[in-house]
Amino acid sequence: MAAADLIELRGLRVAGIVGVLAHEQAQPQPLEVDLDVHLDLAPAGTSDDLADTVDYGGLCAVVERVVSTTSYALLEALVEHLATELLGADPRIDSVTLAVRKLRPPVAQQLSTSGVRVSRAR
Repeated sequence: MAAADLIELRGLRVAGIVGVLAHEQAQPQPLEVDLDVHLDLAPAGTSDDLADTVDYGGLCAVVERVVSTTSYALLEALVEHLATELLGADPRIDSVTLAVRKLRPPVAQQLSTSGVRVSRAR
């Protein structure tokens, strides 16, 4: 059973190449990532020791590496790759929920963001 505890990371800004339009593939664009990581936080709550939890900076580094080193046509593909990499980052992670938003969506209408959210478990 997945842990009810979670680490919340909100508003991570990264730049990556994602989109089907030529100008989206030509240069990185700003993206925003929200991440929920489900795991048992009781050991860290009891010990107050970083070794008993997942390092937030390490999770952010995984997101940054994936987004900045591979290009994608679809946000759906990027988010799926991120979920796989995050689940593999630490065996204590039971599941992840993440959202990735384009901060400059390429639509004619006035749209603040466009994004994809997925949940994946081991």
